[in-house]
Amino acid sequence: MEERIAELEATTARKGNRKVSLTISGWVGEQVMWWDDGVQSNVYVVGLGTTLASHFKMTGQAQIMPGYSAGYVIHVEVISSDALTVSQFAPIGPAATAGTSLPGYYVQLLQSYWFVKSDHLGKVGVGLQSQASDNTAILPDGSGSLVPANWVAFEYSSFFIRTNGTGIGSGAGTFGPTWGSTGGCVGGGAIGDCNGLTQHVIRYDSPTFGGFSVSASWGEDDMWDVAARYAGEHHGFKFSVAAAYNELQGPNLATAIAPANVEYFQIGAYAQHVHSGLWLYGAYGHNEYEGLTGDADVYYIKGGLRRRWHPLGHTVLYGEYEQADSSGALVSRTCAACTGGDNDATSSEFKMWGVGLVQEIDAAAMSMWLSYRHMEYSDNGCLDAFIGGVCRGKLPTGSPIPGRGTSYQDFQYVKFGALINF
Repeated sequence: MEERIAELEATTARKGNRKVSLTISGWVGEQVMWWDDGVQSNVYVVGLGTTLASHFKMTGQAQIMPGYSAGYVIHVEVISSDALTVSQFAPIGPAATAGTSLPGYYVQLLQSYWFVKSDHLGKVGVGLQSQASDNTAILPDGSGSLVPANWVAFEYSSFFIRTNGTGIGSGAGTFGPTWGSTGGCVGGGAIGDCNGLTQHVIRYDSPTFGGFSVSASWGEDDMWDVAARYAGEHHGFKFSVAAAYNELQGPNLATAIAPANVEYFQIGAYAQHVHSGLWLYGAYGHNEYEGLTGDADVYYIKGGLRRRWHPLGHTVLYGEYEQADSSGALVSRTCAACTGGDNDATSSEFKMWGVGLVQEIDAAAMSMWLSYRHMEYSDNGCLDAFIGGVCRGKLPTGSPIPGRGTSYQDFQYVKFGALINF
């Protein structure tokens, strides 16, 4: 019996030692997703996507002296089927072989860092963590619909856009760029939240004064950013706003040789009338790519009603709209296999609208949702397709057909999902 007790004690998560605490938290989230790309449709079971996926987090803290403490965070994601990487050819993400039932699950470390904190001077963290501009424009959203509806292309990022089957060389089997590449993100993210992956950085967060706080971080080879945030309540309204700017310097992301400089600005704001539950959220992002000239603007707006109609918890009703306009090097090629600039588009437009419902279940620390989204894409690339190893849709001289744009199928999907916190 003593040996068995010793074994159990060795494998049980403790609350920490006498000096440093240990807290384990996280959530499990999964969804059922029906999609239609204009030619094919299917039903997948997917997770919530990297950075929102099922995970557990270990955090701890110890007091050094009054007003000063030190601590740590270890954040591990358990990916069952990454919503960011499923597509027509990969129902459970990149780890699965197309047309097979091989598992597509994996475990990854999202954050691992230590910090030192002063009540009056702020907090400094070192290690793998969210940089100051990670999720900046997303987090002000206090509606309760942030996870199922935000400006990142989580569920549809890796799906290929189909041509609509009209014109020279196109048809049901022809594909354009992926939906997630249409928003011009360079350095992380998909359409929204560019620079949205955790990095090895040194980060500083100020204390909060009157609802205001600032952050800054620097990462190797080379990334730096700054962010500012405000949250408060005035005259029966809740307000929250956050903005960030970051620069990413490194090799040209197209040639991996010439130097490049990527600059990204984002801002998000949320307002809610406390008594009625009416709310409005909006975000804007601007990305510039100086290694090869190009920029992109992304606009996102979402509004709705948050009310407690029954004992289960709040019900959230919402509608959303997003638009991304890209130019130059930030436009995805509509025929990636074509060479010599045969089919390079110089401008593109992405549009998305959707509606949804979220039900919170307070007794189980749980949220459930049902939502619908519809996407459209257009660009000024030549009517072109890569079929049988040959680029079609050009004049006999090999020049593109002038004045004709590729036409694409719309994409739509419905998802039902839930997450439960622990």
